[in-house]
Amino acid sequence: MTPQELILLLMSVLASVGGQFFLKAGALKLGRVHIGNAVSHILSIITIPELVLGLACYGLGALAYIMLLTRVSLSIAGPSISLVYVFSVLLGYFIFREAIPVTRLIGLSFIVCGVILVIWQK
Repeated sequence: MTPQELILLLMSVLASVGGQFFLKAGALKLGRVHIGNAVSHILSIITIPELVLGLACYGLGALAYIMLLTRVSLSIAGPSISLVYVFSVLLGYFIFREAIPVTRLIGLSFIVCGVILVIWQK
């Protein structure tokens, strides 16, 4: 993977993680959704800035991913984008004070090792 391709990958990952952050922040403002309030909650999504920003971040991440796909094969880009999972767990831990069990840390280490093996070039 060239430096330019790595930058596109990181842009896609970071934009997607930003999207997850803003969607979580907006969801906390939105409150719990159940059958009785589902329609009103769905309609109120456009009035919560964090949710709109989260969707915009996802859009930017998708654009960066599409540009990446024009340069590398899907067998490299697809697994590499799984770094979003790693950063999302760290975001949950540091920002939203979510616990990270040891089994999840082991799983995240497998993801990181897998991505390294996928993008590794001799």
